[in-house]
Amino acid sequence: MEKRFRFVKYPVVPSSYTISSPFGPSITVSPAAVLAPMAGVTDTVFRRLIRQQGGCGLLMTEFTSSHGIVKSVGARRVQKAKRYLYFQPGEHPIVAQLFGSDPPVMAEAARICEDQGFDGIDINFGCPVNKVVKCNGGSGLLRDLPLVDEILRSVRAAIKIPLTCKFRGGWNHQELVYREMGKIAEGNGLGAVAMHARTREQGYSGTADWTWIGELKQHVRIPVIGNGDIKTPEDAERMFRETGCDAVMIGRTAASNPWIFRQMADYFSTGTYRQPTEDERYQIMRTYFQMLLDQQDYEVNVGDIVGKMKQFATYFTHGVRNGSHLRVAIYSEKTGEAILERVRQFFERELAAA
Repeated sequence: MEKRFRFVKYPVVPSSYTISSPFGPSITVSPAAVLAPMAGVTDTVFRRLIRQQGGCGLLMTEFTSSHGIVKSVGARRVQKAKRYLYFQPGEHPIVAQLFGSDPPVMAEAARICEDQGFDGIDINFGCPVNKVVKCNGGSGLLRDLPLVDEILRSVRAAIKIPLTCKFRGGWNHQELVYREMGKIAEGNGLGAVAMHARTREQGYSGTADWTWIGELKQHVRIPVIGNGDIKTPEDAERMFRETGCDAVMIGRTAASNPWIFRQMADYFSTGTYRQPTEDERYQIMRTYFQMLLDQQDYEVNVGDIVGKMKQFATYFTHGVRNGSHLRVAIYSEKTGEAILERVRQFFERELAAA
């Protein structure tokens, strides 16, 4: 008879946790809060922006193709895989997240990332996007646990730095495999696991089932990072207390509220936190957009930078008074400099009218 999860209210919000490696140095993550890897979001500029705000203990790259990394070695042009893996010294500790389904290629890609100076490697078993799943990557591998085991064994043998993985609860509610995934990870010497408490079938709809995180925590001895539906510091505290997880991972919330990690740190230490002022909202947009422009020297297409500015205008204007007017103005521009000027003019008017 299957053992049912017993609800426990844990009394402590952990301040840190450690990701160990059987072959080399460990990573101490403090605070116990992680920026989730997000395609199209967690590039070096956004990661550094999050680091500047404080409260985030570990950064992760966008998920990157293992085949792309291996192919990029020796290439003349700076390819996408290399741009995804570019980071600066101030981003440590930082983990490279990889996806793929070929164990030898995954192992070689992990070796390349280790040589590049990453503090750890994470394997993606959670991405629900069709084009990734169709190639047997991401959450598609949740239906092939023997291959998961082979991938983790191959990568673990190839590197000395800590290895972790992120996965979903299962393919659907009839095929939940999070306990098995936890045991496979632990058995292959991984230093921690992260779980998004939804299924692949759910995508980002519905609600995350945090009881799965609590069950996983009781099922393994390595650290468990909880992910899914953390929108406020109160949510983070509730996840810690209800599941006993060792850390929380924040994804989509951080894109629209880059202050979330600082707010969590304040809340855990003082019981209170504050919302950003209009001036702080202006400063975050100005800073991020300027950082993007400064990144142009790394063979980044100008059109890509303008596109990124327009993408983040959607995120950063969330909660801004008359933010829809600013979005319309930004979408109409064709250069980064013109977008920056639109932002300056908008907030100058809004702050004067406040």
